[in-house]
Amino acid sequence: MTDTDATPVIPLRSAPGERTAWGRPAPVVMLWALVELILVTNPLQISSRIRVWVLRRFGAIIGDGVIFRPRTRVKFPWNLEIGANCWIGEGVWFHNQDRIVIGNDVVISQESLITTGSHAHRRDMALLTRAIRIESGAWVTARCILTGGAHIGRSALITPGSVVRDSVPANRVVGGNPATDVGPRFEPKVGTP
Repeated sequence: MTDTDATPVIPLRSAPGERTAWGRPAPVVMLWALVELILVTNPLQISSRIRVWVLRRFGAIIGDGVIFRPRTRVKFPWNLEIGANCWIGEGVWFHNQDRIVIGNDVVISQESLITTGSHAHRRDMALLTRAIRIESGAWVTARCILTGGAHIGRSALITPGSVVRDSVPANRVVGGNPATDVGPRFEPKVGTP
């Protein structure tokens, strides 16, 4: 196949930044990849406690009562912080080349992708990363995508298959691609302002 188009092509092998996001020496990253495959991504119903234990050993900060279902992936556990009593559904992928911070009592449902990395696609394909924060009580439902810089407010809900690129206010339901406001999650109690 020949490329006769005059549009420039950026050689990916020269894109800057890939290893700078690792945050650990190459042997640690490689060891994590093996341990993740055996104990975290493993589709068998091994104990959630084992997954949490090994994630903590590699630097993740994880509160008590967190459930990690099978087939989850964590790119770099040292960039992950999860509060207490959270539920991480089957097939969730934390592609965390930057920090992902999750509050307490958060649900992240099946097959959701939370990715902090992107590329300078108009320049040199350099790696760009931005942290993601999910506040307490939020629910990221099935097959959602959260990209770098997303901030999900307290008790917000993201409907299935939605793409969130920026901030979602507290107690709001958002959905779609890009996600737009659908309404409040919880109605105010009678007698409260």
